[in-house]
Amino acid sequence: MAEHFTKSAARNIFYGGSIFFLVVFALLTVHSHFYIKNVSTDESTLTEAVARGKHVWERHSCINCHALLGEGAYFAPELGNVWVRYGGRENAEGARMGLKAWMRAQPTGVAGRRQMPQFNLTEQELDDLIDFLEWTSRIDTLGWPPNDAG
Repeated sequence: MAEHFTKSAARNIFYGGSIFFLVVFALLTVHSHFYIKNVSTDESTLTEAVARGKHVWERHSCINCHALLGEGAYFAPELGNVWVRYGGRENAEGARMGLKAWMRAQPTGVAGRRQMPQFNLTEQELDDLIDFLEWTSRIDTLGWPPNDAG
């Protein structure tokens, strides 16, 4: 074996390695797409109300303070599991009422605490946003967030 690579050997290693990793990247991308589409996302319960709730989330830039499934800011709590924290699996109506009451009561005015602004959401917007948060709680996040506290 030669002590040095020839130009053609170096070129072949470069192109071969580039093609190999490009193929691996493409396969992992396809695998991720199919996993998200067919396993982790509960598409059967994706309703118009959930879509409208996502629009409420986006219109009021909730992600500027909150994280959702690990994506977003960490100024305020993670909301990917807020439905679970409010007991939505055991008592859906109680969780819905609790979330509505909490959002209506903001800001609380407690000194030294971070405050959520009052967005004056309509009853329909509150219901849609809660439907969206309920739907996100059913996404298989493979253990994220690591605890229910968010």
